[in-house]
Amino acid sequence: MQHLNQKYLESLATQYPNIARASSEIINLQAILNLPKETEHFVSDIHGEYEQFLHILRNGSGAIRNKIEDVFGNTLSGRDKKSLAALIYYPEQKVERMKLELSGEDLTDWYKVSLNRLIAVCKESSAKYTRSKLRKSFPPDFAYILEELLSENNRVVQKEQYYNEIFDTIIRVNRAKEFIVAISQTIQRLVVTRLHVIGDIFDRGPGPHIIMDHLMKLENVDFQWGNHDMVWMGAASGHEACIANVIRLSARYNNLDVLEDGYGINLIPLASFAIETYADDPCDYFGVHAEDHHDPREIALNKKMHKAISIIQFKLEGQVIRKRPEFNMDNRRLLDKIDYEKGTITIDGKTYELLDKSFPTIDPADPYKLSPGEESVMKRLRMNFLNCDKLQEHVRFLFNKGSLYLCYNSNLLYHGCVPLDEKGHFRKVKLGSKIYAGKELYDILEYYARKGYYEQDNEEEHEYGKDIMWYIWSNENSPVYGKEKMATFERYFIDDKAIQEEKKDYYYKLIEKEEVANRILEE
Repeated sequence: MQHLNQKYLESLATQYPNIARASSEIINLQAILNLPKETEHFVSDIHGEYEQFLHILRNGSGAIRNKIEDVFGNTLSGRDKKSLAALIYYPEQKVERMKLELSGEDLTDWYKVSLNRLIAVCKESSAKYTRSKLRKSFPPDFAYILEELLSENNRVVQKEQYYNEIFDTIIRVNRAKEFIVAISQTIQRLVVTRLHVIGDIFDRGPGPHIIMDHLMKLENVDFQWGNHDMVWMGAASGHEACIANVIRLSARYNNLDVLEDGYGINLIPLASFAIETYADDPCDYFGVHAEDHHDPREIALNKKMHKAISIIQFKLEGQVIRKRPEFNMDNRRLLDKIDYEKGTITIDGKTYELLDKSFPTIDPADPYKLSPGEESVMKRLRMNFLNCDKLQEHVRFLFNKGSLYLCYNSNLLYHGCVPLDEKGHFRKVKLGSKIYAGKELYDILEYYARKGYYEQDNEEEHEYGKDIMWYIWSNENSPVYGKEKMATFERYFIDDKAIQEEKKDYYYKLIEKEEVANRILEE
């Protein structure tokens, strides 16, 4: 024990070479610990809905309204409080609107009143932070003046006059709008110290790329990945089954613009292939979301692309399942269960009629083999995903700031579920030659996911890691999926609700039990 203490002290001595330096650091750290606990903001299941998400970030899920209430109480009317809140949420738009409504002295008076109120809210929002922390949150152009306005300057007797002189100068040099924006954005940053994004930035919404661009500007943010995040991360790694899933979902929700405009992914090879291959097929069972609100010609093309990539997906997934028998997903290999002459499929001894019986690219003798056209499309799509700088930047950020779970401030954060058996114990899952459960399962899945993206020297681990990302997306033992199966094929081709059902993990029934929750936290 003494030996360990000696090593510990020697290590500390490299940073704090004398008693004075060490004592000073202890005092500083204790001062920080004595401050009120930081404000954390938890969001999940964003699913690409950027407008709602950005609004939530701007208002801090109501935290800014609470600060306004704390500062002004009954001294401001409800209308004035709402107006001030709107100014903090959307300062640029609010100022431009007031410039249209007011002019001359009226506009100057509005600037002064607004600046005074904003400074008051900013003071309240900054109360729990050290001066060092505050300086880092100030925009550089206004850092000095903001620090001056927020500090309690006892040398200034007539503070109101002092503030007004500063505000007059700001208005006179035509910097009122910029200063209001700076204060408002500072309040937004101060109200929430840390943002936890607990899964699924990506999915059906039209702006995951916009959300990621915004999140990359934040200093304190972390992610607990969801399965929709993971399938995009797998696609960025070049995993073809993940790529097919990403495109299929984008087509289904009529959001191919995310890929084409948001990320610059060239989908022309897929469109050309789909038009040629499914020329006489209306692809009605591959509908897209909100068809009535779009050009019929665009919808017709999207349907063909939707079907083309879906068939490719089923083939590619079948190949992965055959390659990785330990994934135990043979029930997802369905193309070989089809009677292509009769247009039926037999699953678990029961035969169903297929809704769509047109499979021009499937060879019944080898149903999981890509046709030459499909192979060419996937080769080009894979290169597009791998060479998309913006997508790679976003995915690297997700890896750098994210994990499958996080312990933070005495909270355990994770998306989805912890795989359990019917008795509430951690389910044992075989991967490779080993059995994993609980925390070990999370750790090994995350280990291989990172290998799938970053590994360069060991090709075998790199390939296995990419397959694991697809496993995390859709396997029943994946903590972030948590369902018995992903019944994508059944929803497209079989009109039977029972076989389309995706039964949830035992976790969802058992998590309300105290002993189960305690077992997870202890793990």
